[in-house]
Amino acid sequence: MSKELIISPRSESAREELADAAAWSPYAAELRQVLAAVIEKSGADFLEVGWLLVSEPLPEGQRGLRNGAVVRPPQAIGLAEAMAAGRGPYCQLTASGRLQIESGWDGAVHVYTTPAVAADLAGLHGEGVTFRWRDAAPEPTEVSDPVDAVADDGFWAKVAEASERLTLVCERWAYGAHGCRWFRVTPESTAEVARLLWPRSLVCVATEPELNPRAELLEDDFTAFVAPLLHGELAHRNYPGGADTLCEVTKDGFSLMLADAAVGDWCAVVPDADGVARGQWENPGTNS
Repeated sequence: MSKELIISPRSESAREELADAAAWSPYAAELRQVLAAVIEKSGADFLEVGWLLVSEPLPEGQRGLRNGAVVRPPQAIGLAEAMAAGRGPYCQLTASGRLQIESGWDGAVHVYTTPAVAADLAGLHGEGVTFRWRDAAPEPTEVSDPVDAVADDGFWAKVAEASERLTLVCERWAYGAHGCRWFRVTPESTAEVARLLWPRSLVCVATEPELNPRAELLEDDFTAFVAPLLHGELAHRNYPGGADTLCEVTKDGFSLMLADAAVGDWCAVVPDADGVARGQWENPGTNS
């Protein structure tokens, strides 16, 4: 892929107000048509989701969205439109070697494609959209200090052994405040929890963590839990950037707190079905 198409609203109000602008609906309709043409010309029956960012709870129809998930063109187009509108969830949509779609600023969508497909699409035009072609490749997405451990049978055997004591497991399946879930595991439940986790997720383990609420935790990222910590999936709330007061946390029933930095030392990536770990995650211990 060496050609980039930037699709943007022609209307200034749509660029500034996005979905709140009267001109957004006509732009969104044309955007969908353009993306459908691009995907068809690229011969992509499916696109793979990557670098998913979930800042709000996913709606019912997107509960299966995760890194590595494949989506059909209609769903890919819906995701791209939502990103352009500023709603998210945000991600890259890729047909390897042929097509990549991602969001930009001011209602724009960036499409990376091959010169052959670009030549087929050179005549694109529309009333509410602008098109800008340029020679460009997608930005590299490799992380600088990746987690290289694999959440294989050996990893889970060690977790099961550790879970004789209080042990929490965090599965981060997407970036963002709503991109993770937590479990309390026991020797008997570890294997079942392992089966629940999605391929390409980052798994972090905390054994006998310090959970007492403390004012010093408020200054950095932390997770709050409801007591008692029952076995299985845990009710929790993420506080990226911390919180102002302990009362802000505890008033909603969250009486336990765990610093994110406390779960950066024991991590692994859930492999795909073939045993290969393809998820890319920055090592949390790097910044702890």
